[in-house]
Amino acid sequence: MGRKPGLGPGRHTVNTPLLRVEAAQARILGAIAGPLAAESVEPVDGLGRVLAAPILALTDLPPWDNSAMDGYALLAADVQHATNERPVHLRVIGEVAAGAPGSVAVVSGTCLRIATGAPVPPGADAVVPVEETTPCSADGTPRGERGHDAAGPLPAMCAVHEAVRPGNAIRHRGEDVRANAIVLTRGTVLHAPAISLAAGVGSATVTVHRRPRVAVLATGDEVRPAGAPLGAGGIPDANGPGLRAMATAAGADVTDLGIARDDLDDVLTRLRHGLAEADIVVVSGGVSVGPYDVVKLAFDTIGRMDLWRVAVQPGKPFAFGLAVRTTGDGSVLLFGLPGNPVSSFVTFELFVRPAIRKLAGQSRLYRPSDRGVLLDPASAAAGRRAYLRVRAERDHAGTPLRDAQGRVHLRLAGGQGSHMLGGLATADALAIVPEDVEQSPAGAEVELCWLDA
Repeated sequence: MGRKPGLGPGRHTVNTPLLRVEAAQARILGAIAGPLAAESVEPVDGLGRVLAAPILALTDLPPWDNSAMDGYALLAADVQHATNERPVHLRVIGEVAAGAPGSVAVVSGTCLRIATGAPVPPGADAVVPVEETTPCSADGTPRGERGHDAAGPLPAMCAVHEAVRPGNAIRHRGEDVRANAIVLTRGTVLHAPAISLAAGVGSATVTVHRRPRVAVLATGDEVRPAGAPLGAGGIPDANGPGLRAMATAAGADVTDLGIARDDLDDVLTRLRHGLAEADIVVVSGGVSVGPYDVVKLAFDTIGRMDLWRVAVQPGKPFAFGLAVRTTGDGSVLLFGLPGNPVSSFVTFELFVRPAIRKLAGQSRLYRPSDRGVLLDPASAAAGRRAYLRVRAERDHAGTPLRDAQGRVHLRLAGGQGSHMLGGLATADALAIVPEDVEQSPAGAEVELCWLDA
């Protein structure tokens, strides 16, 4: 990560102009030189992570010609005139199981019973599915019904009721992937099909960028762990669990730094613990202008505060800075989020999540955007970009409803106060109201940011 900390306190005051969202995002992402170092892991442990090196096929896929279905391996020329009324009878000289190469060669007038996935035996150039055959005795007498499954005793002969072409029901060596081909490029995000492919071409390990390590600290004399007695003035800690969940969902390994009192020494002690291991430290609360807001001073004590206060609603008292890692080289990103839970959520989405994804090597840093139309009126603070919590109206199948212009129908998800968790929990998108708009009437078009994609 880029610049070194070292700027002393006092640079950022309430008279500092509010930064626009894009300027704050650019400054934060500009402090990240690139993705984290690479490491080798088993393919399944790479789920959701980004390849730091391409994957080459170590084998052809399939590695040999094999049968695409249960049936009989034969010569297509032997059955070119077979019909249901005049089946062709072939002598069954053995069988080939999956995982066992066929050692008996097929010659004209013979066939081998074969299982799905089993290697095609020498001499055979086609497979007829078992559904088009009837098991027979040595004299050609049917020994069962047509299409009888191939799990019974090996018949002496089989009657073939359908002509097949050469290559029928055969999966040919290398038809999917050739050995030494690049099957997954650097920068690919490993989802389940990609992991299957990596393992399928013989990769015992994959090289991926390390997951970012994020340490989360909640602050406030009034904040209590969930389930603890609240007393006369306590509130349950919503931010700590919520931010840890968001960081995990963004692809990070997360450490809980607990709940700090509104005391500089307590905050500093916990921050320094985070600086020992984390790439990012996220603090909720204590970044405004109250008498007990000590997080900004803590940031300036352990490093530098690079920006404070952004033109966003909710979440104006947002802070970002850098500190030196206490163990080893490199810098740690410091994020100070407002204490109100909705403000904390919005500023994490706008600023912390993209930083986590950039460190992880992701190319798509932001949520997908869309167009929507508000079905409820809404108001916003002048000069600040508002992020309204909204729900998309959906049909019975769960698909968002859109108008003739393709805009999603949006309803406000409950109250829009920065303390209102109920509406936030039911929202599936954020509707974005520009800085120069204070009143959005019902029917107003808005940009929206999906939260579930």
